Amino acid sequence: MESLISNARLNEISLQGEELERYARHLTLPEVGLEGQKRLRAAKVLCIGAGGLGSPIAMYLAAAGIGEIGLVDDDRVDLSNLQRQTIHGTSDINRLKTDSARDRLLDINPQIRVTTHAVRLSAVNARAIAAPYDLIIDGTDNFPTRYLSNDLAVLTGKPNVYGSIYRFEGQVSVFAPQHGGPCYRCLFPDPPDQGLIPSCAEGGVLGILPGIVGALQANEAVKLILGIGNPLIGRLLHFNALEMRFREIKLRRDPQCVLCGDSPTLRELKDISFSCEVPSSAPREIDVHALADRIKDSKPFVLLDVRKNDEYQFAHLPGATHIPLAELPKRLTELDPQAETIIHCKVGGRSAIALQILLKAGFENVCHVQGGINAWSREIDPSVPMY
Repeated sequence: MESLISNARLNEISLQGEELERYARHLTLPEVGLEGQKRLRAAKVLCIGAGGLGSPIAMYLAAAGIGEIGLVDDDRVDLSNLQRQTIHGTSDINRLKTDSARDRLLDINPQIRVTTHAVRLSAVNARAIAAPYDLIIDGTDNFPTRYLSNDLAVLTGKPNVYGSIYRFEGQVSVFAPQHGGPCYRCLFPDPPDQGLIPSCAEGGVLGILPGIVGALQANEAVKLILGIGNPLIGRLLHFNALEMRFREIKLRRDPQCVLCGDSPTLRELKDISFSCEVPSSAPREIDVHALADRIKDSKPFVLLDVRKNDEYQFAHLPGATHIPLAELPKRLTELDPQAETIIHCKVGGRSAIALQILLKAGFENVCHVQGGINAWSREIDPSVPMY
């Protein structure tokens, strides 16, 4: 395919002095050369997410000389981020991720421009944010933003470089219906049911994995900008870090797709309401402060910890009854259906699922803890290790 950057825009770009030295290894590549480097300098890329995937994406694009990088993220740096979000450092804890990332990118390459959008991408602001950019890179970690990023790219005619990670596996593709390939909705028309897909906080992720997947996404973006190679349009690349194996899956555009099909019905951006956690009604959910008050009360109750064995050994609350979620259905007889039972896990996802299991089994006086043991560590007792 042709470069995303028109020849007319190259007339506005000149490289000289220090820039020629900085990009020397690019300039000696026949596929890049001076013209290609000017295309990179003229390009504007929007990276949605400044976390695990966003870190390698943005850093490699900055080093490559992308003229403007836009960063969208409303989150702040947390200690638990640093295991995989290498664009941030310990001194950045509690800073906005967009501010921390901007400083790091300008340190890598002070000759680029970094525009920050410290907001959550929504149907209201997405078009205005994306308007100046040539392509979109999806570095998100949740389904609402992933679908919104896809819809935004299709409706604005921009390629969408997609990536996702979970535990030891990742995948990358380029969704570009305007070039004959599918969009994300061709593969997954609707989000999965709530509670079926755990978050990375619940399921975990190998810290090195987003570096590998994010670098692959940055590579695809550079190819699209330069108009070289064979981009992952109509192909999904799956990577298994444990097996050290790549697998390619052929993809096709769905003629019935509501967004990019032959007769699309989705023509406007819409926000998707979705959570990785199983929803529960308010009386069935308490916060860690309410749990602390309940522990101080002399009235007995059961504090049920449904995390895995290694998590329990790493950190647990005194007096907790430990039954891993996977074993809970077969071990219900170890619990008293008449006793008050308060369930907790790491951040609240598994405890919400356990709550539904107990309710269906006839337990009535039961609730779960919002935010789990990590919220307990942050807000009640910092001596309990957070992971």
